[in-house]
Amino acid sequence: MASPVVLVTGGGRGIGAATARLAASRGYIVAVNYQNENAAAGAVVEEIRQARGRAVAFRADISVESEVVGLFAAVDRELGPVAALVNNAATLEAQMRLDLMDAARIERMFSTNVIGTMLCAREAVRRMSTRFGGSGGTIVNVSSGAAKSGAPGEYVDYAATKGAIETFTVGLASEVADERIRVNGVRPGFIYTELHAKAGEPARVDRVKALVPMKRGGAPEEVAEAIIWLLSDAASYVTGTFIDVAGGR
Repeated sequence: MASPVVLVTGGGRGIGAATARLAASRGYIVAVNYQNENAAAGAVVEEIRQARGRAVAFRADISVESEVVGLFAAVDRELGPVAALVNNAATLEAQMRLDLMDAARIERMFSTNVIGTMLCAREAVRRMSTRFGGSGGTIVNVSSGAAKSGAPGEYVDYAATKGAIETFTVGLASEVADERIRVNGVRPGFIYTELHAKAGEPARVDRVKALVPMKRGGAPEEVAEAIIWLLSDAASYVTGTFIDVAGGR
């Protein structure tokens, strides 16, 4: 039986990279999507290959529909149809209150975090669904604890995009449940990734970790474990649900 192909968007760094590495170790062929981090994505691919896994990096901006279509077509050609999708790619901008944000920033946030995620899921469904001749598959959408907290004073726009993704996850799960596709989500809490630097505070996790019952930040690998479990047959009766990876918060 051929190894399944998993596409990890935003797979060059952080949670995406950890997920790509873990997926390869569990027998998946890994498509590592990236937008600008060519060197980082290449390093993840090389690490997987050194461990005798199979991985290929694919550049695409998921906020652009034509690039999403091209991404899935390229994966089809080089690796085969996607059997699992990890919608991890997301953007974050400088911390600020809503009254300082302009429409352009909010549009950028929603274009990547919501529209891009939905477009990738659409292309995956077209390949996985029994309605289109597929043999089924799994989708995991990466949300955030910000979907529950709202991230006041920092990035309510980002939090709103993750809230939208959670609603989308529940709806899509029901829509394709009888087409052999499972759709779930993970909700990471304060995780040590480079995304915090993009928002202007690289040490944010250390500042806020006291708010976590476990009194520590999480590692990307801890989130990856939850994602891979949801992709696996061990979660065969799980759809439309979320796993909080947030230290009890």
